[in-house]
Amino acid sequence: MRRVTGIGGICFKAQDPEKLKAWYQDHLGLEPDSEVGGVAFKWREVDQPETIGRTVWSPFPADTKYFAPSQSSFMINYRVADLDRLLDQLRREGVEVDERIEEYEYGRFAWITDREGNRIELWEPPGPK
Repeated sequence: MRRVTGIGGICFKAQDPEKLKAWYQDHLGLEPDSEVGGVAFKWREVDQPETIGRTVWSPFPADTKYFAPSQSSFMINYRVADLDRLLDQLRREGVEVDERIEEYEYGRFAWITDREGNRIELWEPPGPK
C-alpha cells in the first residue's frame, strides 16, 4: 500500500502571521492565497498532468490550538491516496490516531501523532472531477 504521496503543506506558528506573510511576499515573492490562508504552490501530477496539485505554506497564530495536543511550533501535512485505509493500518501498528476526520470540497483531513509527540496532518485530495 502506498502511504504518503507527497507533502501537502507546511504549517507553523508565528507571532504575527499577517506581518510574516507580508515579509515573505515582499522579500521572497510568496503571494498569499486567501483560499488556503497562506501560499499555495501549484504543480501538476507526473502521472496525471491534467491534474493540478498544490503544496500549502501557512503561518498560524502563535497561540493556535490547531496543532494540539502537540507543543511543537510546526505541523507537516502529508498527501495520501486512501485516508481510511491508511488510518486503519496505522491503528493496527499502534500509532496514535485522532478519531476526528474533517471533509471539505478540497479533500479529507485526519491527524496522527508521531513518537515524539508531533501532530501530523494527513490529507486526501478529492478525486478527479
